[in-house]
Amino acid sequence: DERLVGSTLLLVQPVLPDGEARGGPIVAVDTVDAGAAETVLVVSGSSARMAAGQADRPIDAAIIGIVDVVSTNEAS
Repeated sequence: DERLVGSTLLLVQPVLPDGEARGGPIVAVDTVDAGAAETVLVVSGSSARMAAGQADRPIDAAIIGIVDVVSTNEAS
């Protein structure tokens, strides 16, 4: 779609908190200049269009943050 010209699109692999792949990869608009192999936060649907500030563009997923650390509270 011509409305995406100039947007950076990245292939993103959803993962579980332990880093294990979950499902197949998705295409997301990069709004934070993420680098290769970085863990990122992705939103989808109308939230993606709003987060990208591009409500008129056909965006289904957007990268809105780079994750520094993942920690979980697992019961022992």
